[in-house]
Amino acid sequence: MRVHLRRFGAAAALTAIAVGVAAAPVSAATRPGPLPAAVDDLHELGITGVQGFTRVDGVVSRARAGFGDLERGTPVPMDGWFRIGSNTKTYVSVVVLQLVGEGRLSLDDTVDRWLPGVVAGNGNDGRRITVRQLLQHTSGLYNYTRDMSGLFTEEGFREHRFDHWEDADLVALAMKHEPGFAPGTSWDYSNTNYILAGMVIEKVTGRPWESEVRSRILRPLGLSETSAPGDRSTLPRPHAKAYQQWQPGGALSEVTQWNPSAASAAGAIVSTPSDVAKFWQALQDGRLLKPRQMAQMHETVLATTYQDFIPGGRYGLGIMYIPNRCGGFWGHGGDVPGVSTVNGVTADGDRVAVLALNSQLAGEEAALGVHRRTMRLLDDVICGSD
Repeated sequence: MRVHLRRFGAAAALTAIAVGVAAAPVSAATRPGPLPAAVDDLHELGITGVQGFTRVDGVVSRARAGFGDLERGTPVPMDGWFRIGSNTKTYVSVVVLQLVGEGRLSLDDTVDRWLPGVVAGNGNDGRRITVRQLLQHTSGLYNYTRDMSGLFTEEGFREHRFDHWEDADLVALAMKHEPGFAPGTSWDYSNTNYILAGMVIEKVTGRPWESEVRSRILRPLGLSETSAPGDRSTLPRPHAKAYQQWQPGGALSEVTQWNPSAASAAGAIVSTPSDVAKFWQALQDGRLLKPRQMAQMHETVLATTYQDFIPGGRYGLGIMYIPNRCGGFWGHGGDVPGVSTVNGVTADGDRVAVLALNSQLAGEEAALGVHRRTMRLLDDVICGSD
């Protein structure tokens, strides 16, 4: 959650001096095209390990570059498991919209209807916030992750990395703060919205959001490499280790093991690049939602606080629209400590790209360079290389 739970796909780079390794493994790819060059470039920018997957009009490309383990000097795995962070929100939004399509709730229902008294105090009022506003980040609710010391300092992370968090405790962190704006009057990204969305799913169905994601999305699509791990702090194998830099110019910390209950419905899912690509293509080609709910998901508002690094970016219901040189594409980035994912898919689902980057750096300048390179890859995949 460290970053995208703060921002869309803005990964950080790290320096060779900080890594302390002389040479990286040579990149490997299954097909030529823009992906191998992109993963090489991202590694050269300083990302410890990069793995990527594209499917363009049925043609698959996989590529990797860099290290999966800095100490051992082993390469990043091809199509290994990683934490997808806030891309989890898209899966959660799909479940909510499926329930809407079944007539079991409405996007115009208030939060208080399903979770009475949970959003209250310090100017917060669940009677004025709708389910739609949760999914679209127009609720104004404070982002609880800003109040978690275990995400922002090395000492805090070491002390709290294995802590269990209940969803109600995460929402309570947000309720200590006043809302940023009145519901429906502006836009700002807040993980609190999706913790509440997960709680609404459980209230409506009687089952945790993880169970509904599994039965409604993962099993029907055959996404056997995707899971919501609960309190499990380890990852399936193979996976790259994750590395975090806490201060600009500082040393790297290995942060692979971490209790994802701190992210829950806002960012806990674990997957592989190929499984994430399958999800995005299934979503966009209409296999998960009825036409009316698809249209509701894609009704966007300007992502006001993201305009400095995604000009023209708009947010729907758990999905983001990114303008580019041939129009635009859909996707949702994600970050947790030490890991970033960036993805993009065409409106018809015929072209998709997924990247997993296994390091996070402190500081914005390097992150901007990485962000630009990932966006260039998505442009090349969505639009075709010049």
